[in-house]
Amino acid sequence: MNGLPTTLEADGIWLQFGEQKILQSVYVKLQTGRITGLLGRNGSGKSCLLKSIMGLMPTEWQSVRVNGHYIGKPYQQPGLIRYLPQHPFVPPSLTIQAAFDWYGVDIRELAEEYRAIGQFKNQPFGKLSGGEKRLAEILLILKSDAAFVLLDEPFSHLMPVQVEQLQKTIRQESQRKGILLSDHLYRSVLDLSDSIYFLHSGGRTIRLTSPEQNLKDMGYLNS
Repeated sequence: MNGLPTTLEADGIWLQFGEQKILQSVYVKLQTGRITGLLGRNGSGKSCLLKSIMGLMPTEWQSVRVNGHYIGKPYQQPGLIRYLPQHPFVPPSLTIQAAFDWYGVDIRELAEEYRAIGQFKNQPFGKLSGGEKRLAEILLILKSDAAFVLLDEPFSHLMPVQVEQLQKTIRQESQRKGILLSDHLYRSVLDLSDSIYFLHSGGRTIRLTSPEQNLKDMGYLNS
């Protein structure tokens, strides 16, 4: 990246199943050094949007560009982008240590701050609790070598103290990555993000200029 901010733009994303339009000409811009929040009501298509940006979901049309250059399948570009899905993705037979080695993440850097990671590093994912598993998977994605990270519901299954701890790590990693954050804990998204997009149920995004007030005006937050 030559020390310069790297920009990823996802533009014109159009996704529909039969007659049901999920995403319509969606635009999202990410930049290294910044956290971009994505909010929307349940079922509005946020997960579909993240998968589309990755190139994991067949769309009617879309354009993903990095510094203005078109990228056909972002997930195939080494060091470009990582994605945390809502569902567990690490094979249950793989140990924490093996998973971190596979992703090129030094587990020793995390073991002191996240003691459960060091304590259970030789445990297979299939024997971890839901919270332990989720935390390990989030750290795998956050700490891996990628310019951009897409996080879909990262705080689910976590205790409040873990959420607070993870927020600090997200802020730290955002100094060298561009992060797209979507979670039902809207307050965490608002507090962490440098900019916010709202995905309407009709499948269109708008960038919020005054997030708190905009969300109240749309009925997403109580006045």
